[in-house]
Amino acid sequence: MSIVGEAVAGVALSAFFRVPFEKSSSPDLLKIFRQENVDADLNKWKKILLEISEVLDDAEEKQITKESVKTWMAELEDLAYDADDILDEFATEALRRKVKAEEPSTSKIRKFVPACCVGLNPSSIMFNANMWSKIKEINKKLQEIVTRKNDLKLEDFARGRTRTITSRVPATSLVESHTYGREEDKKAIVKLLSDESSGAQLYTISIFGMGGLGKTTLAQLIYNDDKMGSYFDVKAWGCVSQDFDILRVTRELLQDITSETCNDDSLNLVQRKLEVQLSDKKFLLILDDVWIENYSDCTKLRLPFESGAPGSKILITTRDANVSSTMGATHPYKLRELSNDACLTMFTQHALGTSDFGEHLKVEESQKILERCKGLPLAAKALAGLLRTYDHDEWKDVLNGRIWDLLEEKTDVPSTLRLSYLCLPSSLKKCFAYCSLFPKDYNFKVKNLVLLWMAEGLVRETKGEKPMEDLGGEYFRDLLKRSFFQQSSSKKSLFVMHDLMHDLAQWAAGDFCWRLEDQLGGSKISTMVQHFSYINHLSNCIKKFDDFFKDMHLRTFLLRSSGFISNLTNFDANCLLPQLRCLKGIIFKWK
Repeated sequence: MSIVGEAVAGVALSAFFRVPFEKSSSPDLLKIFRQENVDADLNKWKKILLEISEVLDDAEEKQITKESVKTWMAELEDLAYDADDILDEFATEALRRKVKAEEPSTSKIRKFVPACCVGLNPSSIMFNANMWSKIKEINKKLQEIVTRKNDLKLEDFARGRTRTITSRVPATSLVESHTYGREEDKKAIVKLLSDESSGAQLYTISIFGMGGLGKTTLAQLIYNDDKMGSYFDVKAWGCVSQDFDILRVTRELLQDITSETCNDDSLNLVQRKLEVQLSDKKFLLILDDVWIENYSDCTKLRLPFESGAPGSKILITTRDANVSSTMGATHPYKLRELSNDACLTMFTQHALGTSDFGEHLKVEESQKILERCKGLPLAAKALAGLLRTYDHDEWKDVLNGRIWDLLEEKTDVPSTLRLSYLCLPSSLKKCFAYCSLFPKDYNFKVKNLVLLWMAEGLVRETKGEKPMEDLGGEYFRDLLKRSFFQQSSSKKSLFVMHDLMHDLAQWAAGDFCWRLEDQLGGSKISTMVQHFSYINHLSNCIKKFDDFFKDMHLRTFLLRSSGFISNLTNFDANCLLPQLRCLKGIIFKWK
């Protein structure tokens, strides 16, 4: 299935490579590169990384199913961080030499020393030795990565290969016999569809929210409601999906209306046939799973719809509020999570064949199920489908285990959400993955999150005059509209991530973000970790960090205390921080 457009044109690493490229272009750095005779090495890095970036689209897609590609991607990102560290060290040395050269000399002999020799001191000699050693190591690793790239046979999409992402099976207009908790939502949408007070020729309504909420199920309930037959002359269902093919979608709508197969390959012919079927009729069209962000594509798809009678309606389902706007939706309807009772009823129906959860679930089981599903119908069904293969006595062990690892193997919950991530613009991928540092159910302020993104270089300055903080705010609002964040139920000014979205962020971050909690005990931390957070509940937390950071180059250190006073004392901080020379973002006592 092909995917086109900016939403999938690049990957997070492509954006990350731009950071060292931009740094290496500064005049001060170019000067010290020439002084140290490393400019040829830096140019070689640029050339190789640019060649590698051409296959990153293919690599990002294949890493989902191929562990070897995922490992290659992780090693490549680790190398990019190492290169960034070296550039920072060069920048620091360049600044030191500049300050040294500008210092007023108190020695008469100093006046006779050539300017080119100012940097020749023990500090510079040590810097040279360290840098040459690190550059040689990067050259070696870079060559290994290029060799493995060739072995993995990664391809360049720009040379004609079509990008493919496996999507969910397209939904039809048929609805399941057992649905729960959407009665009020259905009433609200039916009311909007039956409203003719605006007198508009064509009216668009959208149902939007994160993957797995049951948007399609709600649309199916509405489509099959008896009232729709009395409101509209014609009904049709079409599944758009992220693989937008205007000819396929138009055919689906035409075939649903006529109940006849259409094999025409001409879009012009198919659109004209659909226009005839809709002409002067009040219709309801359901467009399920819409990802179209290109306004031109949207207007082309809608051309045959303009022939309908006043009062015609289009109902779309989407994960993205931006798509609602592109499709001209005047009434975007944000779908919320299921209530606890509805979630448990759905679970017991699929797991035990009954809707009476009160007689079949123990209190502790119910609580654990609710914690796992967090109101997502798809998660409730997936969990039920998994547990029905176990004896009821074994449920406790499964529910307390690494449940989502099992679900990943047997259901489409992770793949459903991964699709949302893979279709993000490259600039947003790193920003979203960074949020895995926060604990689950953490309520955060937008400003604080944006400042952290800025400190880590995840928000890049543009050629325009827009301040970086404003640009970071746009990044956040874009992720919010795409349902990666949601407003906190405790306070409107705060935001939170759904648990499954948090799991998705952890998957996206890989080994580069690590959140340590007391209850994790002796979890081994990868030396690839760049961003680290610690959620402490016990005293003497500094002992957790013994030997942790000797081989690391952390850029973020976040400490969250469960009390008002952090257990990380000033003395502890003074001992710890000198080890973390690459830090860009640090927060103590965050709440």
